[in-house]
Amino acid sequence: MKRVIICVVGIGALASVGLLTAKQGFADVKCTTATLKGRYLFGGSGTLFPPAFGVTEVSVSSAAGFHIFDGHGGGHDFVTFTINGVVVPVPSPNDLTYTLGTDCTGTYTVHNPPGAPPGPSFNIFVSPNGDEMTSINTAPEGAAGAFTPSRRVAPQ
Repeated sequence: MKRVIICVVGIGALASVGLLTAKQGFADVKCTTATLKGRYLFGGSGTLFPPAFGVTEVSVSSAAGFHIFDGHGGGHDFVTFTINGVVVPVPSPNDLTYTLGTDCTGTYTVHNPPGAPPGPSFNIFVSPNGDEMTSINTAPEGAAGAFTPSRRVAPQ
Protein backbone atom coordinates (compact mmCIF):
# COMPACT_ATOMS: atom_id res chain seq x y z
CA MET A 1 0.00 0.00 0.00
CA LYS A 2 2.88 2.37 0.85
CA ARG A 3 4.38 1.71 -2.61
CA VAL A 4 1.11 2.67 -4.31
CA ILE A 5 0.91 5.93 -2.34
CA ILE A 6 4.56 6.75 -3.08
CA CYS A 7 3.99 5.98 -6.76
CA VAL A 8 0.87 8.20 -6.93
CA VAL A 9 2.66 11.06 -5.13
CA GLY A 10 5.64 10.70 -7.48
CA ILE A 11 3.45 10.80 -10.61
CA GLY A 12 1.60 13.84 -9.23
CA ALA A 13 4.88 15.64 -8.57
CA LEU A 14 6.17 14.93 -12.08
CA ALA A 15 2.91 16.10 -13.64
CA SER A 16 3.02 19.33 -11.63
CA VAL A 17 6.59 20.06 -12.72
CA GLY A 18 5.57 19.40 -16.33
CA LEU A 19 2.64 21.81 -16.10
CA LEU A 20 4.76 24.53 -14.52
CA THR A 21 7.36 24.15 -17.26
CA ALA A 22 4.71 24.30 -20.00
CA LYS A 23 3.13 27.43 -18.52
CA GLN A 24 6.49 29.16 -18.27
CA GLY A 25 7.29 28.19 -21.87
CA PHE A 26 4.09 29.81 -23.16
CA ALA A 27 4.76 32.92 -21.08
CA ASP A 28 8.01 33.42 -23.03
CA VAL A 29 6.27 33.48 -26.45
CA LYS A 30 6.36 36.94 -28.00
CA CYS A 31 5.23 37.99 -31.46
CA THR A 32 6.46 40.94 -33.52
CA THR A 33 5.50 42.18 -36.98
CA ALA A 34 8.28 39.89 -38.26
CA THR A 35 6.30 36.85 -37.02
CA LEU A 36 3.80 37.39 -39.83
CA LYS A 37 5.81 37.00 -43.02
CA GLY A 38 5.06 35.15 -46.23
CA ARG A 39 2.04 34.01 -48.24
CA TYR A 40 -1.11 32.90 -46.39
CA LEU A 41 -4.11 31.29 -48.10
CA PHE A 42 -7.55 32.32 -46.83
CA GLY A 43 -11.21 31.66 -47.50
CA GLY A 44 -14.47 32.19 -45.70
CA SER A 45 -18.02 33.38 -45.86
CA GLY A 46 -20.12 35.81 -43.92
CA THR A 47 -23.25 37.88 -43.73
CA LEU A 48 -23.49 41.48 -44.86
CA PHE A 49 -25.93 43.87 -43.23
CA PRO A 50 -26.73 47.24 -44.80
CA PRO A 51 -24.80 49.42 -45.47
CA ALA A 52 -21.72 47.12 -45.74
CA PHE A 53 -20.28 47.12 -49.25
CA GLY A 54 -23.37 48.96 -50.54
CA VAL A 55 -25.93 46.21 -49.85
CA THR A 56 -29.51 47.30 -49.17
CA GLU A 57 -30.69 43.99 -47.69
CA VAL A 58 -29.07 41.21 -45.67
CA SER A 59 -26.76 39.34 -48.04
CA VAL A 60 -24.34 36.44 -48.10
CA SER A 61 -20.70 37.05 -48.94
CA SER A 62 -17.69 34.88 -49.54
CA ALA A 63 -14.05 35.56 -50.22
CA ALA A 64 -10.95 33.59 -51.11
CA GLY A 65 -7.40 34.52 -51.93
CA PHE A 66 -4.08 35.06 -50.28
CA HIS A 67 -2.26 37.67 -48.24
CA ILE A 68 1.41 38.44 -48.54
CA PHE A 69 2.82 39.91 -45.31
CA ASP A 70 6.29 41.48 -45.52
CA GLY A 71 7.35 41.07 -41.88
CA HIS A 72 7.49 44.88 -41.44
CA GLY A 73 3.80 45.84 -41.16
CA GLY A 74 2.87 45.93 -44.84
CA GLY A 75 1.87 43.66 -47.66
CA HIS A 76 -0.67 42.86 -50.35
CA ASP A 77 -4.07 41.16 -50.64
CA PHE A 78 -5.17 39.12 -53.66
CA VAL A 79 -8.89 38.33 -53.38
CA THR A 80 -12.01 37.16 -55.16
CA PHE A 81 -15.17 38.43 -53.44
CA THR A 82 -18.83 37.52 -54.02
CA ILE A 83 -22.12 38.94 -52.76
CA ASN A 84 -25.13 36.63 -53.10
CA GLY A 85 -23.12 34.46 -55.50
CA VAL A 86 -22.20 37.31 -57.85
CA VAL A 87 -18.51 38.11 -58.27
CA VAL A 88 -17.73 41.67 -57.20
CA PRO A 89 -14.70 43.07 -59.04
CA VAL A 90 -11.88 43.72 -56.59
CA PRO A 91 -8.62 45.11 -57.94
CA SER A 92 -5.72 42.88 -56.95
CA PRO A 93 -3.34 43.29 -55.43
CA ASN A 94 -4.45 45.80 -52.84
CA ASP A 95 -1.96 47.14 -50.33
CA LEU A 96 -2.47 46.29 -46.67
CA THR A 97 -0.96 47.37 -43.37
CA TYR A 98 -0.89 45.36 -40.17
CA THR A 99 0.08 45.50 -36.52
CA LEU A 100 0.98 42.58 -34.29
CA GLY A 101 1.42 42.79 -30.52
CA THR A 102 3.64 40.64 -28.34
CA ASP A 103 0.55 38.57 -27.41
CA CYS A 104 0.20 37.58 -31.13
CA THR A 105 -3.01 39.61 -31.65
CA GLY A 106 -3.29 42.56 -33.98
CA THR A 107 -5.11 44.19 -36.87
CA TYR A 108 -4.85 44.55 -40.60
CA THR A 109 -6.49 46.95 -43.01
CA VAL A 110 -6.80 46.63 -46.77
CA HIS A 111 -6.25 49.93 -48.61
CA ASN A 112 -8.43 50.30 -51.69
CA PRO A 113 -7.24 52.46 -54.60
CA PRO A 114 -7.84 56.23 -54.34
CA GLY A 115 -11.46 57.16 -55.01
CA ALA A 116 -12.78 53.74 -53.95
CA PRO A 117 -14.60 53.19 -50.65
CA PRO A 118 -12.35 52.37 -47.69
CA GLY A 119 -11.19 48.76 -47.58
CA PRO A 120 -12.12 46.28 -44.87
CA SER A 121 -10.35 45.97 -41.52
CA PHE A 122 -9.85 42.87 -39.40
CA ASN A 123 -8.69 41.75 -35.98
CA ILE A 124 -6.09 39.02 -36.38
CA PHE A 125 -4.83 36.20 -34.19
CA VAL A 126 -1.49 34.64 -35.12
CA SER A 127 0.19 31.42 -33.99
CA PRO A 128 3.41 32.13 -32.05
CA ASN A 129 5.57 30.65 -34.82
CA GLY A 130 3.68 32.59 -37.53
CA ASP A 131 2.57 29.48 -39.43
CA GLU A 132 -1.16 30.26 -39.09
CA MET A 133 -3.47 33.19 -38.56
CA THR A 134 -7.20 33.78 -38.35
CA SER A 135 -9.23 36.96 -38.66
CA ILE A 136 -12.63 38.54 -38.13
CA ASN A 137 -14.14 41.61 -39.84
CA THR A 138 -14.22 44.80 -37.79
CA ALA A 139 -15.10 47.23 -40.63
CA PRO A 140 -17.02 48.28 -42.63
CA GLU A 141 -20.05 48.49 -40.38
CA GLY A 142 -22.38 45.61 -41.13
CA ALA A 143 -19.76 43.13 -42.37
CA ALA A 144 -19.92 39.98 -40.27
CA GLY A 145 -17.36 37.46 -41.42
CA ALA A 146 -14.68 35.31 -39.89
CA PHE A 147 -12.02 33.33 -41.66
CA THR A 148 -10.87 29.86 -40.77
CA PRO A 149 -7.18 29.59 -39.93
CA SER A 150 -4.99 30.66 -42.83
CA ARG A 151 -1.82 28.67 -43.35
CA ARG A 152 1.50 30.09 -44.42
CA VAL A 153 2.16 28.27 -47.68
CA ALA A 154 5.35 29.98 -48.78
CA PRO A 155 7.94 32.39 -47.54
CA GLN A 156 7.66 35.79 -49.10
